[in-house]
Parts: sequence; C-alpha cells; structure tokens
Amino acid sequence: MVRSLIFAVAFYVVTALFVILGIWLLAAPRSWAMQGLKLHGQTCIWLLQMICGTRMEVRGIEKLPAGPCLVVSKHQSAWDTFALIPLFSDPALVSKDELKWIPIYGWFCLKFEHIMVKRNRAAAALKQMVADAKAKTGEGRQILIFPEGTRRVPGAPPDYKPGYVALYEGIGVPCVPLALNSGLFWPRRIFMRYPGTIVVELLDPIPPGVPRSEFRRRVETGIEAASNRLIAEAAAQPNPPPIPMDVAKAAQMNATQ
Repeated sequence: MVRSLIFAVAFYVVTALFVILGIWLLAAPRSWAMQGLKLHGQTCIWLLQMICGTRMEVRGIEKLPAGPCLVVSKHQSAWDTFALIPLFSDPALVSKDELKWIPIYGWFCLKFEHIMVKRNRAAAALKQMVADAKAKTGEGRQILIFPEGTRRVPGAPPDYKPGYVALYEGIGVPCVPLALNSGLFWPRRIFMRYPGTIVVELLDPIPPGVPRSEFRRRVETGIEAASNRLIAEAAAQPNPPPIPMDVAKAAQMNATQ
C-alpha cells in the first residue's frame, strides 16, 4: 500500500510536469509532441518498476509490420493507455471525442492527431472514424483501438464492439491482435499496484481482405485465448497478484481450449 501511494504521487506529479513543461510542444511539429508522449510512457513504466516492482515484458514485437497497421488490443487497465504507446513508431489512438474538451489534455489529443469518435452519433461517427483512420494510415501511422470501449476486469466475458471490423474493412492494412494481463497488476478503480510482470503479447498479423466472420473469429478468439493464458501464467507464479480462484481456473481452462 505504501509503494502504491508513493507511485500514485510520483505518477501524477510526473504527468503534470510533462504537461506543463511540454506545453510548448503544442506549437512544435507533431513528431516532437509524439516523442514527448512516448517519453512520458517510458518514464511511467520505469517508475512503476522502480517503486512497485511491476515490470513489463513484450512478446511478439517482431510480428509488428514495418508499415501502417491496425492494432486491436485488449483493455484492462489505465496502464494500457500510456504503456503501449512507445511500442509503435507513430500511433494514433482511437479515443472518445469528449476527451478533447479537457483543458490542456484535450489540446494534446488534438496535437497528437488521435482519432476522436463521437459515440452518440453512431453511423456518422463510424464513417468519420474510418475516414480519419484511412488518412492516418496513408501517412504510415499505426491505428490503436480498444474494441471493448472500456476497461474490462481480467477474466470478464468479452464485449467487442463492431467498430474495429469497420476499420479493418475500410482501411485495408494488416491487423495485429494484442493480448495482455495489465489488469492483474494495475486494477481498474482500485488504488493498489501489485509487483510482478505485466505481459503484452502481439499475435500473428491478419492480412487485409479476410472475410468478416473469419476476421472477427480470429481476432476475438485469439485475443481472449492469449489473455487467458497470460492470466493463468501470472496465477502460477510464486507471488501472484490477487486473482479470484474462479477467474484463475476459468482462464486456465479457456487458455487450453
């Protein structure tokens, strides 16, 4: 608890300093601002390891295409929103439009040229999201989307929204599914941060043009099976984070199916 408190203070102080001291980047080239965003992520990853003993392991990074791609990621923790950014050369994060109205933070979202989605406008928002993503992949960027829309407790039933399928069909680039177990060590709505290793695993890319039903099956079953395997792997460690017994057993069973 003490380590978690110290980290919380360090995290928010560092984040505030990055925003205040980096505000000049709003007038600089976007590439400079993106480097600041990556540095923030790397700094917070380092702080989490130094203070809480929570490390990060990345598997399958060699599977990431050299050019633009669509990354469809599991979402379990606020950790995902900053720690995944440094893995990519020039990512554009699909985010809710309301974030851009937050003072300073929203200005940076616009500076990074993330894809801001107006979720209350359904069909029009989906069409605009695809158009924005296509423009950004045309610039060589990677599109990062959390298809469940919000953080899910590890082991919870999946809830994939169809937006990622529309992106895949509309932008015509490879898709890389991404599994993780971050929610075990940085739980949502809980103050504690637990020691151990957060594992991020990039799965085999799916080429463009795969039929919709087959694409959805490969993405969702692939991410869920890999994420369950990572939960089971963490549960088997000598000093695992708190994992309900039923979740650990279900993850073990689902990972082997």
